[in-house]
Amino acid sequence: MLVTPAYAQAAGASSGAAGLASFVPLVLIFVIMYFLMIRPQQKRMKEHRAMVEALKKGDEIVTQGGLVGKVTAVRDAELEVEIAQGVRVRVIRSTVTGLVNRTAPVAANS
Repeated sequence: MLVTPAYAQAAGASSGAAGLASFVPLVLIFVIMYFLMIRPQQKRMKEHRAMVEALKKGDEIVTQGGLVGKVTAVRDAELEVEIAQGVRVRVIRSTVTGLVNRTAPVAANS
């Protein structure tokens, strides 16, 4: 098996454009992943954070554990939720997954 020097020299020579062309698909995949997965997830997280911060007394919520109840007290990091008549539990704010029914503000003239 004899390899001539001409073949060895031709195989080792690569231009900078070929190296850049092999890097473009990697960048393209990252850009597509950002717009299809990362950005929508960040938007959902921002909406959830705003919903949790806006919770107030009287709102009906759903927790991660599947409990549905009405908020009876709001504290810094937790909520007091009435899940049945006379049954109240304390729930960490971040475990609230959804808002079932938001209480409407009462009109001043009624």
